[in-house]
Formats: sequence, structure tokens, C-alpha cells
Amino acid sequence: MTHQQMLHEIREANLTYLMLAQSLVRQDKAEAVFRLGLNEESASLLAGLSSAQILKLASSSHLLCRFRIDDEMVWSLLTNQNASAKSENEATNRLHGSILMAGRIAEVV
Repeated sequence: MTHQQMLHEIREANLTYLMLAQSLVRQDKAEAVFRLGLNEESASLLAGLSSAQILKLASSSHLLCRFRIDDEMVWSLLTNQNASAKSENEATNRLHGSILMAGRIAEVV
């Protein structure tokens, strides 16, 4: 992949993310704050952006969204890598991972 292709992909990902995030915030702000890991102020700002502002933000060469999972244990739980009986533990592991991520959101807010 060339540098220009990479920039194009980043800009496309930014636009998709911003449009999805704005739609989620406008439908249900509390759920969007939880699911996207935003604070209330950022969610309100995002909801009020015009299409032109979204396009301008999306044209950045920096990825605007990020992985919120920065812990090996959470990655392991969500990907179910350490489960011996996958079918029995999969749902429990995902739930545990989600609880850990939700707790981190509360710490930030």
C-alpha cells in the first residue's frame, strides 16, 4: 500500500466513524457516550457539527478514532484466546471484557 493509499484509507475511516458517531449521538446520547467512549461535551459538539465540518475533520491525515482496549487481559477476554471450552466461556469472557471497558469509561468521565 502506498502512502497516498494509506492517507485515503485513513480519511475514509474518519468519515465513516464521524458519520456513525454523530448518528449514534443524535439517536441516544447516553448510549453513544458509553459505546464510543466519549465524554458528554464531545458528544454534544459532535451532534452539532454540520456536514461541511464533518468532511473537513475527516480529511485529516490522523486517524480520529482509536482502540480503547489497551490492556492485554481485555484483548484476551474479547478474543477468547485463553478459553479451553470455547463455547461455554465465550459469552462470559466477552461480558467480562465489556464490564472492564465500561469501568474504564467511568474512570475517564
